[in-house]
Amino acid sequence: MSSITRQSDTLGAVSGAARLHMGLTEFVITIALMTASVAIAIDSMLPALPSIGHSFDIADANDAQLVIGVFFFGFGFSQIFFGSLSDAFGRRVVLMGGLCVFTLSMFAASQATSFELLLALRFIQGIGAAAIRITTLAIVRDCFGGREMARVMSYVMIVFMIVPIVAPSFGQLVISYASWHWIFTLIGCIGSVLFFWALTRMKESLPREERLPLSVSAVLSGFRTVLTNRITCGYMIGMTLFTAVICAYIVTVQQVFGEIYGLGEWLPIAFAATASGIAAANFANGFFVRSFGMRRISHTAMILFTILAAAGFLMSLAGTPAFVVSYVMFSVLLMFFAVIATNFTAISLEPMGHLAGTATAITGFVSTTGGALIGGTVGQLFDGTLKPLFGGFAIFGLLTIVATLWAERGKLFTHPGDKDVAHDHGAQV
Repeated sequence: MSSITRQSDTLGAVSGAARLHMGLTEFVITIALMTASVAIAIDSMLPALPSIGHSFDIADANDAQLVIGVFFFGFGFSQIFFGSLSDAFGRRVVLMGGLCVFTLSMFAASQATSFELLLALRFIQGIGAAAIRITTLAIVRDCFGGREMARVMSYVMIVFMIVPIVAPSFGQLVISYASWHWIFTLIGCIGSVLFFWALTRMKESLPREERLPLSVSAVLSGFRTVLTNRITCGYMIGMTLFTAVICAYIVTVQQVFGEIYGLGEWLPIAFAATASGIAAANFANGFFVRSFGMRRISHTAMILFTILAAAGFLMSLAGTPAFVVSYVMFSVLLMFFAVIATNFTAISLEPMGHLAGTATAITGFVSTTGGALIGGTVGQLFDGTLKPLFGGFAIFGLLTIVATLWAERGKLFTHPGDKDVAHDHGAQV
């Protein structure tokens, strides 16, 4: 039996939270708060995009999307480095460094005097956020495996999704009484609190004897292991396409609800309701994943997502659907997205064992960078209709089905019991 398999067997229990000297509840809340910093850095900006555009005299409203898109790009691009660093030096030091960069760049952005400088700082913020994401996911994989990881990640996402629910309202409240600069100042304060929380409460989850040497040969060996695993690569492609889904939605949601449907100041409430649906979907996934398995749930959601997106595209060809119809469709699509993203992440990391940091870095780099570029392209196609968004969603869903069929050798809905997990560990391209 390989060391990877042995580790998966030992990390599968809920008591894995004890690896950080925490109870499960504290573990979930702590990981969720760390990862939520990424969400607040994105979602609190949505109501402020028109103000930022006006402040810097941006002629094309679509260019304001870059405040979101550049963050995504920095977030995705830099992940490739942090995995190997966290595998070699441990999770905690990389997490602390990421929180420091994230916090300081937020305070710097509050003083930005040009749109170009703001975008540069947003890129740096994305780098800090990437270090946070990589280490927190690796910590979860250090402590849990298989269905238990999917279950824990679902509960993390429930807490995590509180931020998208309140962040747009937070941004709207700030710009109602002050300038958009104060959004960055307040997020910087939140980052400071998280830094000191991590400093005092977060223990190291990767013992020294399990760390990998930081050398070119070791890094290349880790990359080869990740990139030649059929399961990891196939689901990484799916994660890329569904990152494009959420990126396209986020960069255009202000224009969709604001320009097409004229919601104006009601945008934060509308966005909060869709985020609530994502939280509900993750709660349901955490409850049912032990019984039905990650593949059965995510594959069903993937197919239903594609069908519903295609229906939305056909409806938009005949004209702009009524707000209630579009809103319900977007809400349901995002619920499917939540289930797919959570389970695809767990499935892709399951074969990786002690390479969790490197694997998270590679899959995160590919999925986030690729998703940001593809989703950002869909956002730039915004033409005052819903056709680009629904059409992009349908294409992303169809391609994900193809990638999943390749990863699973043409077989969907397999029950990921011990036999399937063993198969996953040995699945090579």
